[in-house]
Amino acid sequence: MITRSHDVVIVGGGLAGLRAAVGLCEKYDVALFSKVHPIRSHSIAAQGGINAALGNNPDSADDSWEKHAFDTIKGSDYLADQDAVEIMCREAPGIVYEMEHWGCPFSRFSDGSIAQRPFGGAGYPRTCYSADLTGHVLLNTLFEKAVSLGVKIYPEWHVTALAVDENACHGVAAFDLMNGELVSVDAKATLFATGGYGRVYFYSTNALINTGSGIGMAYKAGVPLKDMEFVQFHPTGLIGTNILMTEACRGEGGYLINSQGERFMQKYAPKAMELAPRDIVSRSIQTEINAGRCFEHPLGSYIRLDLMHLGEKKILEKLPGIRDICIDFIGIDPIREPIPIMPCQHYSMGGIDTDVTAATGVQGFFAAGECACVSVHGGNRLGGNSLLETIVFGKIAARSIDKYLSAVSVSPKKDMCVRTVEAVRAKIEHFLAGGKEKTFQLHGELARVMSKHVGIFRTLSGAEAALDEIEALRERYRNAGISSPSMHMNYELMNAIELEYMFDVALSIARGALLREESRGAHSRTDFPKRDDEKWLKHSIARISGDGHPDISLRDVTITRYKPMERTY
Repeated sequence: MITRSHDVVIVGGGLAGLRAAVGLCEKYDVALFSKVHPIRSHSIAAQGGINAALGNNPDSADDSWEKHAFDTIKGSDYLADQDAVEIMCREAPGIVYEMEHWGCPFSRFSDGSIAQRPFGGAGYPRTCYSADLTGHVLLNTLFEKAVSLGVKIYPEWHVTALAVDENACHGVAAFDLMNGELVSVDAKATLFATGGYGRVYFYSTNALINTGSGIGMAYKAGVPLKDMEFVQFHPTGLIGTNILMTEACRGEGGYLINSQGERFMQKYAPKAMELAPRDIVSRSIQTEINAGRCFEHPLGSYIRLDLMHLGEKKILEKLPGIRDICIDFIGIDPIREPIPIMPCQHYSMGGIDTDVTAATGVQGFFAAGECACVSVHGGNRLGGNSLLETIVFGKIAARSIDKYLSAVSVSPKKDMCVRTVEAVRAKIEHFLAGGKEKTFQLHGELARVMSKHVGIFRTLSGAEAALDEIEALRERYRNAGISSPSMHMNYELMNAIELEYMFDVALSIARGALLREESRGAHSRTDFPKRDDEKWLKHSIARISGDGHPDISLRDVTITRYKPMERTY
């Protein structure tokens, strides 16, 4: 068996993983594993910007980190842990300037300062940006920094399981796609920065790589998950492809128009209008669609995102990527006609349960970015806070791992990593035996179940149906097989392994949605339409039970200075 050893293993090549690697590589032997080349990580798809209270916009001169924190906590529908939010918002200006000094090409105001635009749910224009390619430039900046510092990168490697024994993590089992080999990788510390679970849903803005398998691996290894029922639906996904139409479209002044020619957000958020938080805008759009005040397309019902009044000059300067996407994928030039949009799954507020240092309850195992839930987003994330969270907590994770390795003498159990690899090998042999069920069909059915029953609006009967149907699919998965015996670049095999974890993620979402009898943030129960702070100002914590089902317990939300209040916009 092939074995490798490193001080620190980082799984995920997006912003959180790269920032952690940059913070550790000059002191430790760091290996970064990514199932795609790092600059194909989904961080690159973020368009609109990164939040920080810089006060550069004339309308935000008196902005502060405290006001950023309040907007974030209010936007979270008061489910965010306020100590974590305060850390993120205090760190934000330094993070933006650090990225600027490392070469990130932010858009500029005429005085040379970093440009800032309005985003939903924010009291001030505090979203720093680079046209509509912000994730792209941030990811390339951090990747270049990691390469310059000599970070060891393993691209096209799938981590397939965590090696956990006696509540300590000893490394991972990994699959080298290029050579078709299973490898045991032991480490003194392991960080997951594996991104979200968008592909558990049928309508999603996420890349195909966003399966949530990292979250599922941690859960399977006994690490709790937090707030999994809170799933963000972005208001503006391009009809048919579900490609993200950035919130910057509305931040720059775009309108949402129904089939009656109305800017209908006047009915739902009369002050904020199109720049209300995403959960409110998504529900409003879906309500208009459900009421028939929408347009029809062979690919589905939609609402119009109108940018035409912004003018050609502003669109070409501020939203060039959006224009290119619309022309390339649907044959529409937004300079001349409105964009057909619909809400789509977009982001994972829940994830691996961590504290504010990115540590989990398992010794030597850490998590950061979208796969983690330190709970800075609570029930609903504000646009511009996701890029911020990845870099802030990637940096914090590096500090935390350094402190951990400096404080204790760690000797990973190499035999535990080998046993983990052998367990994965047994799964592979099972798939190669050629069961009749095809994993791509099972995945498609799972995604449709989730979009149908655990979408923007939820009910008791819908959540129960989701649980029953997921269980039936998981039973069929036992008889799944793959078509090719080749181990070299066998993505069908990798998808088959990941699907097991996707079922666990889906069950934890549906179970949480069933139990939470209130509407808060992105979790909207039509049979419990009000927020219930007395019973449900709590985090849900999902642990895997002996029979493989999620057991849910509750934990108090951390409240510091911001008391829950009515959420109006």
